[in-house]
Amino acid sequence: MSEVTSNQNALNRVLADYSLTRQQQEPQKNNDLGRNEFLRLLVAQLENQDPTKPQDNGEFVAQLAQFSSLEEAQKMSASFESFSSAFQSSQHLQATSLVGRPVHVETDTTALLETGGISVIADLPRSTEFAQLSVYNQSGALVESFNLGPQSEGRNEFIWTGYDANDQRFPSDEYTFRVSIPDASGDGAEQVTTYLSANVNSVTIEPGGGLTLNLAGVGPTPLSEVIQIN
Repeated sequence: MSEVTSNQNALNRVLADYSLTRQQQEPQKNNDLGRNEFLRLLVAQLENQDPTKPQDNGEFVAQLAQFSSLEEAQKMSASFESFSSAFQSSQHLQATSLVGRPVHVETDTTALLETGGISVIADLPRSTEFAQLSVYNQSGALVESFNLGPQSEGRNEFIWTGYDANDQRFPSDEYTFRVSIPDASGDGAEQVTTYLSANVNSVTIEPGGGLTLNLAGVGPTPLSEVIQIN
């Protein structure tokens, strides 16, 4: 009985020391057993076991297996954190290459720059025999309107060159685009979802590691919302 009591007391001392150390050094963390604590407990068991009733081999092997599993899990966790950090750094580096390039995001307003046009992707819910693209300036005045003709279901891309019928370029400014098709009843018009090209002015790395693109005429937009990179 004294041997068993001694064994139990030794384990209690280890647990008490572990708990006290954790509270003093890392009060913000929980009291999960780590590799060092597990090893100390195992050594304490071996040192204080009853000589007349030594620990069963199978139980000892099971404890060693648990220790091995714990160590491998910690190594895997460290490797994953390293891989995650390297992947995030690579992603940030790739994002900087987008500066100066146009990307497509869901919006109805974007900026016309001094050169180039605007790519409009319309997401049509169904095929149609008639689709119309309308372009408005910042004041809300209609500046251009096009009959796009028959279009199939899904995403269809159109290019607005930024020039009028007299080959005069429109001022560099923000413009609003609307693509409409006949509604299901055929008695009215339905405006469909549009994705417009917008130039990436800069990239912001958020505190949590996320990436935000600062788009001309659109504003800050998460990288995850980009559907196409030109």
